Amino acid sequence: MPFAHWVHRLKSSPLPAYQLIPDLIAEDLQQGRLAPRERLPPLRELATKLQLNYTTVVRGFAEARERGLIASRPGMGSFVRGSFIGLPLRAGTGAEMTMNMPPEIEDHPAMQALLEGANAGLAAVPLHDLMRYQDFGGTPRDRSLGAQWMSQWVEADAARVLVAPGIHAVLLALVSLLVKPGQSLCVEALTYPGIKAIAAQLGTRLHPLAMDAHGLVPDEFEAACKSTPIGALHLCPNLHNPTTATLPIKRREQIADIALRYSIPIIEDDAYGMLPAAIPPSMAEYAPDLVYYVSGMSKWLGAGLRVAYVQAPSTAAHLRLAGALRATTVMASPLVNAIVANWMEGGHAEAVLQAVRAECAWRSAQMRQVLGPHGVRTQPHGFHGWLPVPLADGESSPATRIAAELRALGIAAVDGTAFSTDRQPPEALRLCLGGGLTRDDCGRALQAVRDALAPAAA
Repeated sequence: MPFAHWVHRLKSSPLPAYQLIPDLIAEDLQQGRLAPRERLPPLRELATKLQLNYTTVVRGFAEARERGLIASRPGMGSFVRGSFIGLPLRAGTGAEMTMNMPPEIEDHPAMQALLEGANAGLAAVPLHDLMRYQDFGGTPRDRSLGAQWMSQWVEADAARVLVAPGIHAVLLALVSLLVKPGQSLCVEALTYPGIKAIAAQLGTRLHPLAMDAHGLVPDEFEAACKSTPIGALHLCPNLHNPTTATLPIKRREQIADIALRYSIPIIEDDAYGMLPAAIPPSMAEYAPDLVYYVSGMSKWLGAGLRVAYVQAPSTAAHLRLAGALRATTVMASPLVNAIVANWMEGGHAEAVLQAVRAECAWRSAQMRQVLGPHGVRTQPHGFHGWLPVPLADGESSPATRIAAELRALGIAAVDGTAFSTDRQPPEALRLCLGGGLTRDDCGRALQAVRDALAPAAA
């Protein structure tokens, strides 16, 4: 029977049963016998199975709650919380990291121009020149074009810009560079799952900061700076993944002021900043000596390109970051850099961005139209939405179930657990209407989401 192995441990241990119960829960979670969000048996039923006094089991569960291992809800019993920090990614599904892809504008004239530009870019340079080791961080041409591109959103200087193989590679290098042993990385309570994977790989502690509808709460950041050794703050200020929030100007000023007073570097992860029609000033404007500004191609042109740009706050920081990136990635692909450079010089990249923005606007409007009554949060030029899921009687985690059902239908839905860093994942879904979905596909997907919500809302 379930939990039968507890009986022997409880009888053979010198510890009081109420002290051992939390250890058994933690052990079963680590070994995979229990899973995060799994519902536990009623206390009286478990007391009978374990041959224990009911009061002893109640006390043991109270200890487990104190340790953050379980949670209880009136009328629903207890369920496993576990640790969601560094939660392993589901191998092969790509649900957490690769499904938030921009719309593919396959039939748009800009795509044909991209193809022609790629051919021209490769033809202009001897092939072997693109197949050798090159100066790290991109050629002077690559860095200059990257700075010109970023200057639409931040004051950019090519002398402090590096070209890297994707934003994830930049984040890996920055976390390894900035967060020393014994320090923590401040992150939003809901964040890009890749940061969790990086932290787990490097053994870096994450310090979650509470959020509200507008994004990170500045007071939470200051409290962390006062109480914990902090190496850096990772922040997604524009069209936040997954909540779609954009950090207001006043909060940017407050966060920058705190960072300046405590000398905390800021990693400004602006993966989505090029999509909105307008965004507030970059964090680099408020704390130029502390902000590493990161941008890339994955959320508007294509994740497979693996091209990103990072601007360091100073010449010295630029050199240190170059060393960290060289150690972790060697270099970005010269072949891909040459193609992207040609697209930028020829105006093809700008044409694609405008077309993707228009397509995102249509998809975002459809999401609001169909799921607006269910409280979906969107950004007018974004391609993902954040959808709260109502709790149903007798079910502890409907978002997890609904996400799995939707993914089985080919719909890019990921529940809040994937993004949670504070062990309190919300009952919500991130929905993506990008990738290869046509407009007809989007309509069918949204209808499927609405149908899946109906039982929970009934």
